[in-house]
Amino acid sequence: MSVQWIKVVIASIFEVGWVIGLTHASAWYEWLLTLVCIYVSFYLMINAGKYLPVGTVYAIFVGLGAFGTVISEMILFGEPFVPLKIIFIALILIGVFGLKMVTDDNDNEEVK
Repeated sequence: MSVQWIKVVIASIFEVGWVIGLTHASAWYEWLLTLVCIYVSFYLMINAGKYLPVGTVYAIFVGLGAFGTVISEMILFGEPFVPLKIIFIALILIGVFGLKMVTDDNDNEEVK
């Protein structure tokens, strides 16, 4: 996996952080952490989009973020485990990995 795809994965992890922060933050430092997560996630995604196809980067960013958010809500905040929800999230992940497999990794030069 190239450095640019690793940036997309890390950006997705920070996306999970800010989505949870928007829902659950109450203290000033939680809001500050949420803002940091927003900045880092978009910075990394936009930076990776300079070297990879932007549509694919965004789809993977959102797909991984959705997956991480659903799983985090179940594990950390007691959201009910619904098997059908897991099936649909798995379908999103299959699509994300499919996009990654068919996308050309020309990350040596900027996409213009």
